[in-house]
Parts: sequence; structure tokens; C-alpha cells
Amino acid sequence: MKTVLVTGGNGQLGSCLKELSKDLLGYNFIFLDYEDLDITKKEDVELFFNSNKISYCVNCAAFTNVDKSEADKETCKKVNEDGVSFLALACKAYNVKLIHISTDFVFDGKQSFPYKEGDPSNPLGFYGQTKLNGELAVIESIKTYFIIRTSWLYSEYGNNFLKTMLRLGKERHEISVVYDQVGTPTYAKDLAEVIIKIIININENYGVYHYSNEGVASWYDFTEAIFYESNTKVDVLPIRSEAYPLPAKRPNYSVLDKEKIKNTLDISIPYWRDSLKKCLKNLIDENEL
Repeated sequence: MKTVLVTGGNGQLGSCLKELSKDLLGYNFIFLDYEDLDITKKEDVELFFNSNKISYCVNCAAFTNVDKSEADKETCKKVNEDGVSFLALACKAYNVKLIHISTDFVFDGKQSFPYKEGDPSNPLGFYGQTKLNGELAVIESIKTYFIIRTSWLYSEYGNNFLKTMLRLGKERHEISVVYDQVGTPTYAKDLAEVIIKIIININENYGVYHYSNEGVASWYDFTEAIFYESNTKVDVLPIRSEAYPLPAKRPNYSVLDKEKIKNTLDISIPYWRDSLKKCLKNLIDENEL
């Protein structure tokens, strides 16, 4: 029986992994959130690894509020840098394979074609910088790692853009959404399936990978699709980013190139709109829509 530790276990991705791992034979998944294991406390991390025989650690724990990161830099750094470093060091000490989730925000968005894993990183804000520093901490600490950069995660769980738009669609007749930030919406359950495939196939092609759903969309496109597929009648107005100023800068273009992960894992990746339909159907089946 192999034990898989999932940190950030109550978040979107952790919740999807929990759902998919229920019937997985031969594996014992432990899902911990910060109340159970605070990864920013080195002694707690070391004690947990010493007390439990772990084969894989999937780190979904992160400070992900991009705007709040600019104001609360101390907490953001502790979680996205220090906590990741403590996990990586513990994984090395106890011979544990680490799967660490990172972000498209390590790039500045000035490129006009999909970002490959080796393209220069240049974060625009503090959140992206801490996530990049977390990646570097992993690379410097351990050899048996997978870093998976992803983008625009949504799911049936927690707070995310999809659920915010569905809520606003019930409250308003008109919504303004930026059209000049382009990337790819990613269904967290699709990413969770890839993570589980890495684990059960005992993949040892370590390194940095990109994963998002296929296709390209702006936030405006994504919003239009959400309302169309959920049969919600709302007027969506396209606006430029400067019309909706936020504390943290966003990359204007953050489409990820997925050829490396597709070839390495021999997988096909769903188109973002097809995955959106699946997620909305699940929400309807659960009477959440």
C-alpha cells in the first residue's frame, strides 16, 4: 500500500483528487489542509514525514489570492516559498516523490505564442514571484520532482471564477469582463486525473511540465461560454484591463504549450469548452445550479 500525502487537501484541486482517489486500489491518500499541517512550520513538516511512510507528496497548498499577495507579502512568501522549501527538503530526506503545482503567473505575458517550460520566466507581481521561487526551491532541493504549471483553474469546489460568474448571473442583468487577457480555462478534475496517472504509472520523467485544457480564450470568452452553457441570460460587456484596475498586474497572454506532458504521459487533453460542459452538468446534477 503506497501512501500519498496531499497538502491543501480542501482546495479545488485537492477536492478533485479526493473524489477521484476514492476507489483507487493499492493507495492510501491522506488529505491535509493548513489546520492539519501548516507547511510553513518546518518542524511540523519534518515530524509528519518522520511519523508517516509516504511515497508521494502532492503539494496543492498555496497562497493564491493574487491581489491580496501585494498587501500580505509575508504570508504569501511563507506559503509559496518557505512552505514549499520545507516540503521539498522533507521529501528528499524521506525519499518521497514530490508533485508541486505552480502557475502561468511565472510568465509576464508579453509573448504571443504558447509558453514552453524552458521559456524565460518574468513574473509581473509578488504572487508570481513567490511561485517561481517555490519552483526554484524544489529544483535546488530534490531530483525526484514534477512541477506542473497550470492556469485559470475552476471546478465544482471552493471559490473560483466559474462559480463567481454563476452567482453574479443570478444577481445582475449585465456584467463587464476583460477581453484583453488571454489564456486557457482549466478544469481541476482534468488536472487531477493527470496527477493520478503520474502516480499509478510510477512515472520517473521528472521535471517541469505545463498543463491546461486545450484551446485559447479571454476572460470575456470564458464568461460568455459559462452563461451560454448554463442557459443564463446576462449581457456580457467586453472591457479593457485598464477599465478594471486591480492591485496586481496580470499577464495579457498566458497560454501554455502542453506538448511535453502530452508526449511524456501519452495523454490527450480535453478542449476547455468540453470540460466546462462536464463541470456545469455536475453542478446541475448536484442541484447547485
